[in-house]
Amino acid sequence: MSIRSTSSQPATVAAAVSSDLAAPVLFYDGTCGLCARSVQWSLRHDARRVLRFAPLQGTTYAALSVADKPREMQTMVLSDGDGLHVRSDAVLRLLRHLGGSWSVLATLGRVCPRFVRDALYRYVAARRIAWFGTAEVCDLPKPADRERFLA
Repeated sequence: MSIRSTSSQPATVAAAVSSDLAAPVLFYDGTCGLCARSVQWSLRHDARRVLRFAPLQGTTYAALSVADKPREMQTMVLSDGDGLHVRSDAVLRLLRHLGGSWSVLATLGRVCPRFVRDALYRYVAARRIAWFGTAEVCDLPKPADRERFLA
């Protein structure tokens, strides 16, 4: 599911958020152990360094002016030039932005219907805290990666 941006915020806030979102941004649950691991995995596999990261609980996501923006924390959200992508579409979009063999995997993933992908996504999301715990300690990014994290 892709969602297009609509701006009803003051121009200064909207401009600041849109400049932060020039590159693809992965919004994640900052308290989820699986999400924290996913961010670390993405950092390791993003050889082109195109991805940026921000917690769903942060100011960047809060200031994002998008119609029907997901409010629940168990939803991965990826913002890029084509809009906002949620659940399994966000995962496939993430893989596509990583490039190389990951983008091939993303293309293959599109063969599976969204309702099946999203059902699996929701199954894991409902159990993520029980299976992976919480991110009680925030991993500090390496100095070279700090600029890739938004508030």
